Amino acid sequence: MAEEFKGGKAAKSGFRELTTKLDIAVKYCSNWVFEWTPFILTICYWVASICFYVSCDEGTIKGFYYFFMVINFYIAACTVIEAFLGISPLRDARAAAIRVNACGEFPTPDELLPILDILIVAYLPNEQDIVKDQVNYALEEIVYPRDKLRINLVYNTPKPIEPLETELLEMEKQHGGLLRVTKVVGSKSKADNLNFYFTLDTGAEIIAVFDCDHFPHPYNARWAAERFIADPTVDIVQGRCIVYNVKETFFTRMIALEFDKIYAVSHPGRSRLFSFGLFCGSNGYWKAELLRGHQMHGHMLCEDIDSALRAYGEGKRAVHDMNVKSYEMAPTFWMAFWKQRMRWTQGWTQASIRHLPMIWNNPPGGSRTLSERYGLISLLIVREMSYYLVTQHTCLLFSFLITGWPKSSGELARLIFFRYALSEWFLFLTVGSLIVTLWITEIVRSEFTSIFDMFLFSAIYIPYLILQGTMGIYGHFREIIGYSSWNPTSRK
Repeated sequence: MAEEFKGGKAAKSGFRELTTKLDIAVKYCSNWVFEWTPFILTICYWVASICFYVSCDEGTIKGFYYFFMVINFYIAACTVIEAFLGISPLRDARAAAIRVNACGEFPTPDELLPILDILIVAYLPNEQDIVKDQVNYALEEIVYPRDKLRINLVYNTPKPIEPLETELLEMEKQHGGLLRVTKVVGSKSKADNLNFYFTLDTGAEIIAVFDCDHFPHPYNARWAAERFIADPTVDIVQGRCIVYNVKETFFTRMIALEFDKIYAVSHPGRSRLFSFGLFCGSNGYWKAELLRGHQMHGHMLCEDIDSALRAYGEGKRAVHDMNVKSYEMAPTFWMAFWKQRMRWTQGWTQASIRHLPMIWNNPPGGSRTLSERYGLISLLIVREMSYYLVTQHTCLLFSFLITGWPKSSGELARLIFFRYALSEWFLFLTVGSLIVTLWITEIVRSEFTSIFDMFLFSAIYIPYLILQGTMGIYGHFREIIGYSSWNPTSRK
């Protein structure tokens, strides 16, 4: 009897162990399917699109060909317009810097400057190797009256990291009221860190938000303060972000030039074209009262873009200032780059869906101009649709290769670029527009990049646009299945 009881107990124990293993296996398979579904859907999208064009008749192919050529030219032309308009803010910034250098002082006396909080946000497991250097740099290099400046490190970590955390607290004691170190217990994101800081009474009039990898230019804060003082209608000042670790890998060299194009050309140019600017997540200065009341929405993957669009929806004004410079690190390897850009891509999709009503709505107590509404359509709709336009055009070109494989380079050129009448004109105008944009980028590129890097960037620019389009569609599929993992950018 005792042996039967023991045998039954062992059987139950074995059954429970088997059930546990099955649960783990099912959970693992479920997570695997969930993680890889967007990838599989993206592959299916490409295959199905190419097959569609292969099956189309010549008249339909011709219609699609001209449609994509016209759209590509339109996007390239808009990019050129933005680039030309972006020259003026840069020229104004340089003129302001020359005036300050000539007279040896800024327009505003130190005693009239606003009280400023510089907020450094860190996820400690990723940034434990750089956080002390970043804080020390801010303490030692930023030129701003010390009685009006506070450096705030707000960080989170899932597990204690010693002796680093103790060393950070010692730094706080050494620098008295100039440095405040805050560990946000229970935080799982940048938004949680920011929202906790907003509950603190620091007395700041202006709050600057920086990611932990940033080295602000010594006069970064002063230029931002001067912009607020010169124009009281300004609520947010977004500075220029410059990648400095260009010598580490090929990725960092190309991303540095991309950032020059984005922050020194596209953002200021688009701001002039559509009459509104946006906070971009880091190296941004807010009026403290606005930001504290604004908060960050942690359920958004790009809470910074969401906050920027919410501020604009409330009628707040953001400007881009090229003198407010900050130097940051680019991802050094493929997976870090992929995770960062996928978070940005899906985050932009979330924000675009959420804020779409701004296109037809008005801000409280005001109205939007036609150019602003057109800018919102371009930002929230055309930008999201551009992923499909770029990839569909590419699929169409692939179908040409499948249905009529060329026997020479000349045949390949005629097949891809000169298939129909007027094709060469659209091609030359589109490529010319891109060359002009890259030429303007060359004019404004940072001191860390080279002309050789510019040629490399130009050579990969078209393939990179196709990669961006693919990543955008991948992000859309992630949003459709409800993927919501927040992946911080690796600094290693």
